[in-house]
Amino acid sequence: MYILIITLLSAILIWIIYVYNRLVKNRNRMQEAWSIIDVFLKKRYELVPMLVNTVKGYAVYEQKLLENIVGLRTEAMLASDTKEKVMSENRFGQTADHLFLNIEKYPQLKADNHFLKLQHELSELENDLEKARRYYNGTVRENNIYQESFPPNLIASSLGFSKGVFFTTNGEKLAING
Repeated sequence: MYILIITLLSAILIWIIYVYNRLVKNRNRMQEAWSIIDVFLKKRYELVPMLVNTVKGYAVYEQKLLENIVGLRTEAMLASDTKEKVMSENRFGQTADHLFLNIEKYPQLKADNHFLKLQHELSELENDLEKARRYYNGTVRENNIYQESFPPNLIASSLGFSKGVFFTTNGEKLAING
């Protein structure tokens, strides 16, 4: 009888350890994926002032838009958690998209080599960011599914594990969980 109880308790303990380790692994994958995104965002933040300075010389009438971009860049850089970062990045992205639409009005700017180089770098960076975002959202999805599944949800909630925050772009519905 005691052997059966000890075996049962051992099996439960091993299962709890397995679930805990998987929760930790999922959390670490999300953090790793977010750190990749963070690197690309920092590169983007470094390109923005150069782009703004290049555009300033040509697009005098877009001064308010340029000031807006600089302000949103600062806001995004100072965001303290993932949820806040995602929301500020969406506002920043919308404003940057608006800037590129307005650039069509300035043919001299589109011919400027420095601007073209910056635009190309930013385009490549956005492609890399999109790939990193997909990977990150995949890790968030896997983490959230596991945490919402029964019975791991009992352990996740009792040990304070939180669900991940999806990083969506401007055109997508913002799905923030946790």
